[in-house]
Amino acid sequence: MELPTDVLLVTANVGSLFDNVGEIECDWLRELFTTVHTYKPHFIAMHFQEVGGKDYSVNMAHAESFFGEIQYSSEMKDFDRACVYVDSHFKAEDNFTALGSMYFIHKSVKNVQQYDFSSRDFKSVSGHNKYMGSLDGVTTMEKEKFPKNFWTDIKWSRKGYMRTRWIIHNQGLDLVNVHLFHDASNLIACNSSPSVYSTNRQKALRYVIKRITDRIYSPMPFFLFGDFNFRLDTQSLVQNLSTSAEVQTVKKDSSNEVEKIIYEEKDNDHKVLLHIETKLFAYLHQAVFRENNGKELLKYDKEIEAFHDVIREEEILFPPSYPYSEDNTKPTQYMNTRCPSWCDRILMSHSARDVMLRGEEENNIVYNTLGPNVCMGDHKPVFLFFALKHNVH
Repeated sequence: MELPTDVLLVTANVGSLFDNVGEIECDWLRELFTTVHTYKPHFIAMHFQEVGGKDYSVNMAHAESFFGEIQYSSEMKDFDRACVYVDSHFKAEDNFTALGSMYFIHKSVKNVQQYDFSSRDFKSVSGHNKYMGSLDGVTTMEKEKFPKNFWTDIKWSRKGYMRTRWIIHNQGLDLVNVHLFHDASNLIACNSSPSVYSTNRQKALRYVIKRITDRIYSPMPFFLFGDFNFRLDTQSLVQNLSTSAEVQTVKKDSSNEVEKIIYEEKDNDHKVLLHIETKLFAYLHQAVFRENNGKELLKYDKEIEAFHDVIREEEILFPPSYPYSEDNTKPTQYMNTRCPSWCDRILMSHSARDVMLRGEEENNIVYNTLGPNVCMGDHKPVFLFFALKHNVH
């Protein structure tokens, strides 16, 4: 009887790693390799978003060395097969997603095949296969940028998905790298529940799920992992945080547009409890987002609820993954730019959850953040470790 295959899935928004080239990378990689060393997986899938950072035309040059640092490091030497896909061709604006996906197969694993979407068959994987640039014509992955006509009023950005398909010991899996839309303005996010951004993300995620479950290729159990940009229900949260506060709305002189909302404590010298602007979310008692791993706030994490018919998630026992301070000396502090939220997630179809081995021991499935006490940039990467059941034919 062969032992089950231990799998490690990692999702990481690496925008700030590229925007601060050299400052975070060393610690970041060390945390990644420590996790690999701790769990000793046989198959690793890493999904990256925002490769190249905000200033991608300048920083994309660093992508080759960053992915090389992972691929050729001594820590990964026992993985004798690798497939790397990095969509770094930023000049092709209609297609550019800034997504990167890396897959590693341990030398002890014999039976792994990868799907070719063009010839529609599975082929065994050998050696190191690396694709960087436009990825046009690469047939072992499928990628798509969200169609422009989705939302007329959103500045078009590098958002989309990338899929690969695998058979590991007779068990088929789709692994999908996803990057959904962010909240452009905290003020607009507070306006309604659910927010307009949440509705947009829902539409985009439905689109991805529809694409990967359509009948063009026979559907398989799937894992969707990436930066979903899921946010807390800001309107309800703000109402709750400020129940006993006095609110003051400041409008721009020229127009009737709200510029800031300030909540002051009624007593306590009218201390500012919460200050919200387009890109400011400053809450006096920030510790609430970290206490008990932010458990109190999970009731505001509602965006996945609409998908319970098709998607599951392991229990979240870690604090919100975003927006952490990019200051090396404050690795557990949040920035005051956005309301902390669980943006980075690993979701799965019901059928995928069924192929995860659940033993008597509670610790055989681990869902957590990488580098909780180290500066990893504004997003803490999130990982899922589990043993994959073998599909015995």
